This record gives sequence, C-alpha cells and structure tokens, in this order.
Amino acid sequence: MPNLTPFSLEGKVIVQFGGTGLLGRALVESLASAGATLVIASRNRASLQALADREQAAGRKVEIDEVDITSEPSVTGLRDRVLARHGRVDGIVFNAVSRPMRNEQDDVANWVASMQVNATGLFITLRTFANAMAAQPTGGSIVNISSIMGMIGSNPPVYEGTTMGTVPDYFFHKGGMINLTRHYASLYGTRKVRVNVVSPGGIFNPEKPQPEPFLGRYNKMTMMNRMGEAREMGGAVVFLLSDASTYITGVNLPIDGGYTAK
Repeated sequence: MPNLTPFSLEGKVIVQFGGTGLLGRALVESLASAGATLVIASRNRASLQALADREQAAGRKVEIDEVDITSEPSVTGLRDRVLARHGRVDGIVFNAVSRPMRNEQDDVANWVASMQVNATGLFITLRTFANAMAAQPTGGSIVNISSIMGMIGSNPPVYEGTTMGTVPDYFFHKGGMINLTRHYASLYGTRKVRVNVVSPGGIFNPEKPQPEPFLGRYNKMTMMNRMGEAREMGGAVVFLLSDASTYITGVNLPIDGGYTAK
C-alpha cells in the first residue's frame, strides 16, 4: 500500500476565507476531514456558527473568526489572533468573493465595489499571510480559488433562453487572481511559501438547480457531459495545502471536467 501520510493536513493550521456558500461549505468539510485545524473567517461571524457547530459535532477541529478583508488592520488582526492561539499558520484558502454587478450595463459603482473585495481584499490577504508564513522555518501554502472564467472568454450562447449570464468584473478579478498567484509564487518561493490557484468549472447547485436549457448546453462543453459537484473541488485544495505538493508552486489547476481542454 502507498504511504498517503503526505496528503494529510493533520497538525496543520489553515485559515479559510469565505465558507458559507455552496463551494465554501464543501471546502470546509474537505479540509477539516483531512485533519486540519481550520479557522473559517468572514465579515459575519454569526453566519459561520452553524457550519462550525456541524463540523465540531463530527469531531473536527473548526474555529470561526471575523475579518473584513478590505481593511488591512482587520486582516492583520486576524493573523495575530491565529498566531497567538496556534503559534503558526501553515496555509490559507482564499475563497472570498463579492458579486455586486448584475449585468454588463450595471452602474460603474458596482464595478468599483466588487474590486474592494476581489482585488484589494485579495492583495491585502495574500501579502499579510505570505509575510507571516515566510517568517516561519516551515513556510506555508496559499491556495486561491479562481474560476475557468479567469482563463477563457464568456460564451453567451450557453445562457440563451435563461435569466443567467456573465458580468465583466468576475472575468477581470478571476483572471487577475491567476496572475497575482504567479507573482507571489515567484516572490516567496525561496522563502518556502508556495502559492497556487485552482479554477473550478461550473458547479451544479442542488439547492437552486440551474435551468435545463443551460445545463444541456454546458454539459456538452465538458468531456464528462456534466457539471461538477462542490465536493469534487476539495481534493485538489487539500493536495496543494499538503506536504504531497511541496515542489508545486505558481500552478493554475482547472477542475472543470475537461471544459478548458476540449
């Protein structure tokens, strides 16, 4: 039997930003199940309580904390609390996202608002925690959650006959996240801090299923003829946080059923 110990997160302190959405909840379960001591942080601490209660009831090590990633003092405060409680931080998962824009012609104020979280918040968080991990002898690992929409252009025909569509800010900040990942991977590589990004494809939402016209067209765009499930995203994130990936940095890993390779 192969030795799978390097794939474990046992003994690692991980901070996840954003945890209450469909993907965020699945990532929490994956990381906590892999043995991490997981700190979930968002602007609304109360919204995380039920999630933490569920994971703790299953015997997993999950804590919650509050942070406003658009405020550097708030982010450094979170970093300091994690270090005070645990003595180190081994990794972060940046899954926070704001999507105020509703259509292509939306007010420019919503574009500006989205950048506060998706660009400025990302920058503040990466720099703050990369510096903390670089000061540790063991370094650390950062995993950003992007999207295949940061890799390709929009495909309007897929959405025809539905109220769904795409908005420009999402493509902008997800593409920027991928390249900012490369920047920090290069900057911190010699200081034992790895920085990678995963780009999920479309994820089926059982709580609010996407309309059939969209599903039929989207599924044919993949090699597996289906959308992904939220639970299928966590394995790649666990791998990139674990010691099984210690020579991997600067990578963008699509998790899309072959959508971007077809």
